Amino acid sequence: MSKSRDFLGPYRLARLIRLGSTAEVWEAIEEHSQDRFALKILRDNLRKNKTELALLKHEYNVAKDLNSPRIIKVIEFREEAGTPFLVLELFSELNMKQALRRGPESLAFMLDKIVEHAAEGLYYMHTKNWIHLDIKPDNFLVSRDGTTKLIDFTIAEKKKKGLTKLFHSAKVAKGTRSYMAPEQIRKKVCDERTDIYAFGCVLFELTTGKAPYTGDTPNDLLNKHLSASIPSPIVYNDNVTKDFANIVKKMMAK
Repeated sequence: MSKSRDFLGPYRLARLIRLGSTAEVWEAIEEHSQDRFALKILRDNLRKNKTELALLKHEYNVAKDLNSPRIIKVIEFREEAGTPFLVLELFSELNMKQALRRGPESLAFMLDKIVEHAAEGLYYMHTKNWIHLDIKPDNFLVSRDGTTKLIDFTIAEKKKKGLTKLFHSAKVAKGTRSYMAPEQIRKKVCDERTDIYAFGCVLFELTTGKAPYTGDTPNDLLNKHLSASIPSPIVYNDNVTKDFANIVKKMMAK
């Protein structure tokens, strides 16, 4: 990294944590306090992209008033030398998807804690009338002791009520195909149940190591969410109790 790129305002970039399709996440040190933070920085080729800039600002506007130990703290939106970025609390860099690469058995000893924390974060967001719309293993950070925080509010929406429900119009279905509820796929009004469906898919994956549905094509996968029967995690993991499998089935009810 060149010397001129070492700093963004008062933040010294210390280490690249993750490189995504639209943003980089860096560990950074605030020059005066020496406190450590995470910076979510738009990638070079997208820094003047109005859509991506609006999404980054939207994420800040959603998260700024969310104050829960189960949700990543987004501290501020800044722009330095033409570079827009978010300042976040620095937490575990391991997300649930990465943790699952070692297999669900590697998480079994702290699974109760992970599920409870993830559910608490989602519930808190719903109490503030926000619908996340992209609940998936990638969007939960998990520490080595099982502490779990919900992240990424890029496509979150305020819960629609009254007339806003009647005049709802969506041109594209937003979300991640492996976890999208039927009403999300159909571009209908979404509410807490949309996130609960996706969270059911996450719990299925947490206990089996695989998403509940796969497809030969993107449309085939979406059609499974719309019409396929709900699989039971017991089929893939006989340590799963019948009660837990029933909870997942209820969450994924179409």
